[in-house]
Amino acid sequence: MKTQTIQELFSGTHLHQKVSLQGWVRTFRANRFIALNDGSTLNNLQCVVDFEQTDENLLKRITTGAAIHIEGTLVESQGKGQKYEVQVSHLEVIGDSDPDQYPIQPKKHSFEFLRDNAHLRVRTSTFSAVMRVRSALSFAVHDYFRKEGFYYVHTPIITGSDAEGAGEMFRVSTLDPKQTPLDEAGDTDFTKDFFGKETNLTVSGQLEAETYAMGLGKVYTFGPTFRAENSNTSRHLAEFWMIEPEVAFYQLDQNMDLAEDFIKYVLQYVVDNCEDDLAFLDQRLSNEEKTKPQIERRPMGLLEQIRFVVDNQFVRLSYTEAFDILRNSKPNKKKKFKFPVDEWGVDLQSEHERYLVEKHFKCPVILFDYPAKIKAFYMRLNDDGKTVRAMDVLFPGIGEMVGGAQREERLDVLQKRMSEMGIEEKELDWYLDLRRFGTAPHAGFGLGFERLVQFTTGMSNIRDVIPFPRTPQNASF
Repeated sequence: MKTQTIQELFSGTHLHQKVSLQGWVRTFRANRFIALNDGSTLNNLQCVVDFEQTDENLLKRITTGAAIHIEGTLVESQGKGQKYEVQVSHLEVIGDSDPDQYPIQPKKHSFEFLRDNAHLRVRTSTFSAVMRVRSALSFAVHDYFRKEGFYYVHTPIITGSDAEGAGEMFRVSTLDPKQTPLDEAGDTDFTKDFFGKETNLTVSGQLEAETYAMGLGKVYTFGPTFRAENSNTSRHLAEFWMIEPEVAFYQLDQNMDLAEDFIKYVLQYVVDNCEDDLAFLDQRLSNEEKTKPQIERRPMGLLEQIRFVVDNQFVRLSYTEAFDILRNSKPNKKKKFKFPVDEWGVDLQSEHERYLVEKHFKCPVILFDYPAKIKAFYMRLNDDGKTVRAMDVLFPGIGEMVGGAQREERLDVLQKRMSEMGIEEKELDWYLDLRRFGTAPHAGFGLGFERLVQFTTGMSNIRDVIPFPRTPQNASF
């Protein structure tokens, strides 16, 4: 007999028919009512057992967490809280679960506890909803770029370059740490290493994606990236996923158009396809916010903030214009900002970005033309010589969501920028070749996928939107 999912059964197309389903027991009460979930939907399906006709030893094995197979008839439920239920005619326990040992009991658990049990936390309503939304967002990313004529490129995870220039990278090496070979200067001799040079886990696929954009026209990467930043906050991960499109012949304005259109598409896709999960997460967030002091509460609910982004046209203004607004704002004049805005060139913080979005413009914002000194070497220098064609997309509740730029396509200017920032040309000679052979304007951006999932699900800690978080002192599972 073909097995159905609970999601299929809730469609009602199998009403009054024999059905077969498999899943995990959430609760079992009165030796009669099983709340079953198979991960296909937020909702449990009630399965009604005739305990007088069921072996007593079998009933004892129906415990929270047990995997079971059920056959029966789908009927309209006479009880409250569910539309359908299954009248069980056959029940089989596939995998037992010791009720005294199983950690995910049908009660409220702290997120810290669930992180310690990350291999089982997806069986809770909150984390199953988050991961279904994550899956839908992931599909929407690929769907959007496919429809827009982009090619998916797998850029290297192991790299010999540092795209960000931050130096906070994980080294990849096969050298024996107890007998590390040294060169004449007494430094590690990486010529003896596997790749014959120092290599690391990538912080970005952007530079490699640029090479393919200059041959395929429109490309994107969507893969894991790594940063060895010793930061134990709710906003940082050591391993995370990045979405990075690159487009040949694009100027900054077209790049901003792409970012806005892309974000709205993927968010609308989730709204259209994850209605139950978003409603549940919206209510969860609302309940959580009620426990906080008024001053710490989010400016809007989950569904409200998603619609805030999807329904509003993004305001675009230069860094200089934003700086003037912030410098003259009441919070800055009254010294309410943690980081004062007093000198042009200051790197804007989340509090500044959120003020622009939530208080001043009341819509998403794209800032562009940032000071060159706070941006990466590959961003195109403007004619004023002090700003670059960078852009950041700012969201409510979170600040920066997207960072991108028009890339510097002029060989001489790029070489000068690299020299000023102490980047050796020989390490990126292949990157400079793009400017030597058929150079052209091009642009792209990067979007941290977990930050997008965090925004879409309302989870306050980024460790709760990735299946197995990697953070300082933690690489469990």
